[in-house]
Amino acid sequence: MSHSEQPVTQTTPKFPAKSDLIQVGRGLLMGGADIIPGVSGGTVALILGIYQRLVTAISHCDARLFQLLAKRQWSDVAVHLDLRFVLPLGVGILTGVVSLASLMHYLLDYHLQLTLSVFFGLILASSYLVAQMVKRWTVLNVLAFLASLAGVYILVGEHSIQPPEGNLYVFFCGMIAICAMILPGISGALILILLGKYHDVTGLLKTIPKELLKGNIDWSGLVTVFVFVLGCLIGLILFSKVLRWLLHNYHTLTMAVLCGLMVGSLRRIWPFKVDVTPYTADQTPEMVPFKHRIYENVWPAAFDGQFWTSIVLIIVAAILIWGLDYLSQKYAMHGTSEL
Repeated sequence: MSHSEQPVTQTTPKFPAKSDLIQVGRGLLMGGADIIPGVSGGTVALILGIYQRLVTAISHCDARLFQLLAKRQWSDVAVHLDLRFVLPLGVGILTGVVSLASLMHYLLDYHLQLTLSVFFGLILASSYLVAQMVKRWTVLNVLAFLASLAGVYILVGEHSIQPPEGNLYVFFCGMIAICAMILPGISGALILILLGKYHDVTGLLKTIPKELLKGNIDWSGLVTVFVFVLGCLIGLILFSKVLRWLLHNYHTLTMAVLCGLMVGSLRRIWPFKVDVTPYTADQTPEMVPFKHRIYENVWPAAFDGQFWTSIVLIIVAAILIWGLDYLSQKYAMHGTSEL
């Protein structure tokens, strides 16, 4: 089995076939990556050998698709969108996201420093890899890098902004974050952190399935998730073409901007923080939602066990990213056709 796929043109096997289960498994890996800040679902797709096929399927949301839909030529629609590939992959991605969201939510609430240490290592290593994609550091590229770095550094300052409430902003977050799926090197979860909605989204993905199993329906939460998913779908269709155009025509400049964005975002992910939330006399930190707490970055006050554990996690996370990059390059060089 090789690692680059082409849409199936021959007689397809009955559903579900072994190939469908394989796509679900790949989707699980991509979904798990998408929920972790610093790990790009696009990078995982590249490693698994399905990146080009995924981008091609997304790009087929075009005028031809609407013509087929208007004529109700459903079999041609399925072939045009490569649905035999997209649907099981999408099921796997959704399952991976939901299954890990609860864990990420818990870790941020109760193990903030260690969790941010892993995120810091992931994003630091990813920034280095994206910087290597800049073929020439010209004056323009350096200025673009510094401008995006400074802009994001200010934006993610502890007291700089409070993300707006409301589903319109959630829709916007979904549109922006989903672009990471088709862009190896940058994580959609990282974008949600920068936009201040990561904890909210993972919280909903954690609680809604549990409540549904109990027979309780959180209509407000369901609407928010629906709006987020709708934003993801529209963003995927619209921005995929824009990103492909930017990468094709201004690849080096785009990489420089992305690198600056990732380096600047490290301010938000700095693992050593102190809680400076102005609690009232009858409040404890557990009573205040995570998104309303205020943290300030500090230098470690003591080189204790917690500090060294954080350093080890940063290093291990960085090694993981470099290992994924090595695999992606290896399979990109040796991949042929598959399934």
